Amino acid sequence: MYVQGFVIPVPQGNREAYREVAEKFWPIARDYGALAQIECWEVDVKDGETTDFRMAVKAKAGEKIVFSWITWPDKATADTAHDKMMADPRMEDQFGAPDGSDMPFDGKRMIFGGFETLFSGEA
Repeated sequence: MYVQGFVIPVPQGNREAYREVAEKFWPIARDYGALAQIECWEVDVKDGETTDFRMAVKAKAGEKIVFSWITWPDKATADTAHDKMMADPRMEDQFGAPDGSDMPFDGKRMIFGGFETLFSGEA
């Protein structure tokens, strides 16, 4: 399994707008091979001394941290899906300007990366 992880600062007042964006994105990702999409809203994020989630994304007062990930069968599927999703007309229809200016968060402060599964445990 391949995991794409994201940390995003979102203005507290944009929680519902963010949830709606995430919900609209899921069918697109699923259509191109994603296995799951998880979106988590900050409840208990501590400030660190050296680094923390807020410092990593330069969060401002009044912003909450979103911790999110999408799972894929493998990196090849995720890589192939990326270009197809960006070209999918639903992206522009549902999410506005290609530069992300219509989103309920500042995408320039999002951190993200792709990860190979090292261990996975489930109950």
